[in-house]
Amino acid sequence: MPDQSELDAKHDIDSGGLMSQALSDLLTRLDLEQVETDVFIGTSPQGGLVRVFGGLVVSQALVATSRTVLGRSPHSLHSYFLLPGDPAQPIRYEVERLRDGGSFGARRCVAKQSGRTIFIMTVSFQLAEEGLDYAPDMPILPSPEELPSLEALGAALGGSLPDGVLRYLQRDRPIELRLVDPSRFAPRAVGMPRRIQQQVWMRAKGDLPDDSAVHRSVLAYLSDMTLLDASLVPHDRSVFDGRMQVASLDHSIWFHRPFRADEWMLYDQEAISTQGARGLCRGSLFSRTGTLIATVMQEGLIRPKAK
Repeated sequence: MPDQSELDAKHDIDSGGLMSQALSDLLTRLDLEQVETDVFIGTSPQGGLVRVFGGLVVSQALVATSRTVLGRSPHSLHSYFLLPGDPAQPIRYEVERLRDGGSFGARRCVAKQSGRTIFIMTVSFQLAEEGLDYAPDMPILPSPEELPSLEALGAALGGSLPDGVLRYLQRDRPIELRLVDPSRFAPRAVGMPRRIQQQVWMRAKGDLPDDSAVHRSVLAYLSDMTLLDASLVPHDRSVFDGRMQVASLDHSIWFHRPFRADEWMLYDQEAISTQGARGLCRGSLFSRTGTLIATVMQEGLIRPKAK
């Protein structure tokens, strides 16, 4: 299995893309301000959003905890969204050092606004070790080059898509997405079957620094994009459906193998269970070459609105 230095060297040869303004802004927001020992401050974009994007909070909390650890990399994180974050206010990330053992270390991060806890996360870190190696194969699907960009989709299908979907497709974002099945968001003809799985190719919109911590934080950011929507696929609905109240409740990531977040990754998503106004989803992130690099689990509120 290649190590991070080998991946970095390959990227220097193969890629020459420029960083988008949206990606540059994300990296700036991931460079948290340290205000006390183990206390950091993060900010959110001021783009008219009514609440902070959950993936940004996860990624900033990962940055905060990682800055208190030396010689180990995160292998898993588990988090809960307790209250909606206010984009107009800074977020205070307070890190607690739970353990520093011989191989593993653990941190707890509490995110606060106006003195109220809006988010909590625990992260486990491990020294690099050799061991048994197995992972499932990546699904065989069209490559990202065979699929239209979101901008092209918006231009081609604008007249047949709901306004919410169209605005999403046209939004400037730090992550580039290619939907394997764009018809997912278009009206379905009566009697036509719908895929139960949802797959999206993703990558940062531009070159990232050769720092594995940056790539992990960007993956944490994008891991919250589109996943909860997979819980609505079996019900022929989407997060853009005005009949649904949708919000993330928890979020977990397991990091498996080295990767670059500025190279195409396939996000293979599926619903595990929907009940009690909640949906549980699993996502597998594969590298372009088919290597499983991370697994994500998320449960969210998917509550039908009262008529």
